[in-house]
Amino acid sequence: MNLRSLDLNLLVVLDALLDEAHVGRAAERVGLSQPAASAALQRCRHVFRDALLERGRGVMRLTPRAQALRAPLKSLLAEVATLVDTAPVPLHELRQTLRIVMTDYPALFVLAPLAARLRDTAPGLDLVVQPWLSADAARRALAEGSADLAVSVFAPGEDGLGYEHLLDEHYVVAMRPDHPAAAGFDRQLWLASPHIVVSGRGERTTPVDEELARRGLARRVGLVVPGFQMVPILLRQTDMMALLPSRVAAAEAGLVTFPPPVPVPGFPLHLAWHRRRAGDVGLRHVAGLLAELLRATRPMD
Repeated sequence: MNLRSLDLNLLVVLDALLDEAHVGRAAERVGLSQPAASAALQRCRHVFRDALLERGRGVMRLTPRAQALRAPLKSLLAEVATLVDTAPVPLHELRQTLRIVMTDYPALFVLAPLAARLRDTAPGLDLVVQPWLSADAARRALAEGSADLAVSVFAPGEDGLGYEHLLDEHYVVAMRPDHPAAAGFDRQLWLASPHIVVSGRGERTTPVDEELARRGLARRVGLVVPGFQMVPILLRQTDMMALLPSRVAAAEAGLVTFPPPVPVPGFPLHLAWHRRRAGDVGLRHVAGLLAELLRATRPMD
């Protein structure tokens, strides 16, 4: 490759093209006209000798070569930014959008106070909450630069990411106060009642069911939903019950809770980011606020 055919501006446009997989959105992001962004894509195709973006079913898809370029390109641009950014922009002058991967829990607890804090400290900093699919998907999004922060259950490792432990959570059994099983609740009533399971991937079998199977037991999964937000209203209106994180149950009126009648492991929550973003003032500010707000939440005893 002839390095003279490359310039930094072209790499910035390429970064946007690979992030957006859409010429129009990439052009808007970097302040170019769509024809100029299309011309930049053609230059990149010539330089890298690859199509980079291919048309699929109504969308543009990254080629394997383009996928392989994403993480090193992000790292290169971050290093260049560190080299030339000698004076960080004050928080109140920042104009930035940060993308955060997390489920509706903990988003339920932090988005409103986070928006209020940003209004006072960094009013030009906007947020995009992206859906959580899995911890591995969140890691990939951080590595590829399609997300800036992620809140999830991670097993921290040597993968180029920075991690911060936020809290430890445990589960409680929740149901409406006049549920048939509420009086004299025990394991038999728990197993006999239909359960609501939360799974972003629509899975009916969870680690709880695997533990029950090891004990020769099984429960009935009556409903699978993609997030925690809809569970409390369903519990109040049906004869179902659910295992809820204690903070979710504590925030909801009109429910009674019990300790699980079988051992149910809790889980930690971590905040993660890519280490190449360690010098990003806006990211550090939002990460600090997220950690502060989540640690201020109280679990149910």
